[in-house]
Amino acid sequence: MARKKDADRSVREKSAYQPGTEAEGPTRAVVIVPVLTRQPRSDEDTNRPRLTRSAEARHNEAVGLAQAIDLDPIHTAVVTVNDPRPATLLGSGKVAEFAEIVKQGHAELVIVDHPLTPVQQRNLEKELNAKVLDRTGLILEIFGERARTKEGTLQVDLAHLNYQKGRLVRSWTHLERQRGGAGFLGGPGETQIESDRRALQDKIKKLKLELETVRRTRDLHRAKRKKVPFPVVAIVGYTNAGKSTLFNKLTGAGVLAEDMLFATLDPTLRRVRLPHGTPVILSDTVGFISDLPTHLIAAFRATLEEVVEADLVIHLRDISDPDTAAQAEDVERILADLGVDAGDSKRVIEVWNKIDLLDEGNRARLLADGNKTPPIAISAATGEGIDVLKAIIETRVSGELETLTITLKPEQLGLVDWLYRNGDVVSRTDNEDGGVTVVLKATQSAHEEIESRLHRKNNG
Repeated sequence: MARKKDADRSVREKSAYQPGTEAEGPTRAVVIVPVLTRQPRSDEDTNRPRLTRSAEARHNEAVGLAQAIDLDPIHTAVVTVNDPRPATLLGSGKVAEFAEIVKQGHAELVIVDHPLTPVQQRNLEKELNAKVLDRTGLILEIFGERARTKEGTLQVDLAHLNYQKGRLVRSWTHLERQRGGAGFLGGPGETQIESDRRALQDKIKKLKLELETVRRTRDLHRAKRKKVPFPVVAIVGYTNAGKSTLFNKLTGAGVLAEDMLFATLDPTLRRVRLPHGTPVILSDTVGFISDLPTHLIAAFRATLEEVVEADLVIHLRDISDPDTAAQAEDVERILADLGVDAGDSKRVIEVWNKIDLLDEGNRARLLADGNKTPPIAISAATGEGIDVLKAIIETRVSGELETLTITLKPEQLGLVDWLYRNGDVVSRTDNEDGGVTVVLKATQSAHEEIESRLHRKNNG
């Protein structure tokens, strides 16, 4: 029991770096963006040509990720890597150059915007004399800071432990053997690294059980929503595409929306009534990003099930970003991993956001198309195109608008208020018998609901 407690304490003490804890201010960091010249030219799963992301865009994103957890990037650099070194990824000359930059700038942390093997990470830490985080580790740190709900915290912890499990060779240097028995008769017991790995595996198992409870709770909530069949509309997109801003614009909610990568992490659901009265459940999800770690997607599958179960998916794109096409490809790849076909025009609506950041000519050209069919051009910040988007969402979930003429008897006048709330009333005529005739535009689903309510009134 004592040894297990020691192992647990060791796991906590050797846990991943916690930036921003120093009292003197933000952690000084050096950001390195390796650009490999021998990148895969096609997607392994689809064999489609992969869009290459510009070095400038990768640099800006890496700096944005660092700043998202209040790091102070004192030096940033894009490094072309023709021949990746198994030991350090970068060449020895570049490693020595960055070691001097770290020393002169008193940097405590080096961010390498590329996946590193445990050996590469360990060797770089020795050569640079500073803590090293690769892209996966940095994203995990951001997620850890953004998680607010118990579910979000559990998901981040699980992803973090799975990430650590493969890096014990780097993180744990106290690899002395614990001897079993006493004196010369006691053979070597398990190594400390084996003990630590077992402690991590125990924690992972416990977290998976807790997340399974969360998943069952979500399934219960989802089942209740299906009993009151409100369509679910999920907003997905690359991080910082404006999902939370659009969510707030459509719902009036106060979800945190900042010009920051991964400003929000935990999913939020709100009920919204569309212009002609159709109620829907709107879901804001975690932002996607290129090279999102596989085990992170697996950890967040409980949250992303909201996307899988959604009746309609809004794929929001930042059309002002020069790399918008590559970002869209990354989102579509993750959606495909979840079993959602981004090319299904009946279920997925592509929406181009941030048209207010375009020059006048490009914005006018997008709006001149009339936004009759997707992609829909909008600005979630200014409200341009939002009414058109609402109308298209309503059409997708409830069908085209129909012009109806409804005559209500005096005993059915209680339905008048419902008609006003769930349709666009064109005219109302008061009849001599005390009833009314209402001409309105309503969706197909509203028409069916009206017929059902009239039938219940007649048979009541």
